[in-house]
Amino acid sequence: MSARVRQITEGQAISHPSYFLQSSFFSGDEALFFTSYHDGMAQLYECAYPAGDQIRKLTFGQGIHPFSPALHPNGRDLCFVRAGGVYCLNRQTLVEREIVYRDSASIGECSISPDGQWLTAAAKIGSENGILCGRWNGADWTFLPYPRTIIHPQFHPLEPDWIEFAGDPAPRMHRIRRDGTGLECLHEHDNNEFVVHETFLGQTGDIVFTVWPFALRRLNWQTREITTICDYNCWHIAPNRAGTQVLFDTNHPDTGIQIVDVATGERHFVCASNATNAGTQWKTSRYALAEDFEAARSAAKTPGTLSWMESGTDTVYGPQWTHPHPSWSRDETKIAFASNRTGVTQVYVAEL
Repeated sequence: MSARVRQITEGQAISHPSYFLQSSFFSGDEALFFTSYHDGMAQLYECAYPAGDQIRKLTFGQGIHPFSPALHPNGRDLCFVRAGGVYCLNRQTLVEREIVYRDSASIGECSISPDGQWLTAAAKIGSENGILCGRWNGADWTFLPYPRTIIHPQFHPLEPDWIEFAGDPAPRMHRIRRDGTGLECLHEHDNNEFVVHETFLGQTGDIVFTVWPFALRRLNWQTREITTICDYNCWHIAPNRAGTQVLFDTNHPDTGIQIVDVATGERHFVCASNATNAGTQWKTSRYALAEDFEAARSAAKTPGTLSWMESGTDTVYGPQWTHPHPSWSRDETKIAFASNRTGVTQVYVAEL
């Protein structure tokens, strides 16, 4: 039986929850935050739940990185990326504080350490790729260079001096300490093992990842042993806090949003997303090469290089707002996801 689905936002502007690595709900699940292009550029909003009314705009001025917002463990402050800076926003007062800024920087989505003391984000400063890392209060920020593009750095849930990150394209999974020591590749593989969407398996400290489109697998943080949870096209994955279940959407074929039991591999259907799930590379089982980007650029008639964040009609890995990106509520009785089932992407919540 399908879960009850509520449409939270409406209108002609694209609106979507935060990235699947973050919960979009505030503490107590009484409201959720989301990104909307209501004013023509990405800004942060909140709305009451379950009514979906009392929508309030939280950010103003220059647009934000649409998938960057994350809630601090204090339940009051949000962080987000705007241009070359990372900012803190007080939800009650709407007062913004600059945490860190770097000239000529392109910064990705943020990750906050479980103790709330540290922040990290992928960044490109000038021509150099790497990781930005520092304290929530703005102190001790440093840039850790890396020779390839970095995606999705995340703090270890039990050992916050460790950061796991994705090197793009392959090999994908790495770790490094906050001070820049201990750099290590966790799994050696080539371009034809399409590892994506790795994240920590809740409080277990292990990593769960997709080998697209074949399997969902687990990597032991201590031994590097890899085991298969299930042989299925699990796409964007979001473990619960206990690490006993993994929420995921699907593509090629789209069999809806599901939850898999980590111990048994048994899957449970949640609901259909009815999203269009755009991106030419998801039809393959390897990372994009130069010719793939060229083909997408030509088809989209877009000058320059198409990135995974590109907002065109159909690109190599997106556009991202056509993907459901399901994530858990704080009490894990609900999930938030995006869908353009009506022709315009909106925020939805399914009640489990």
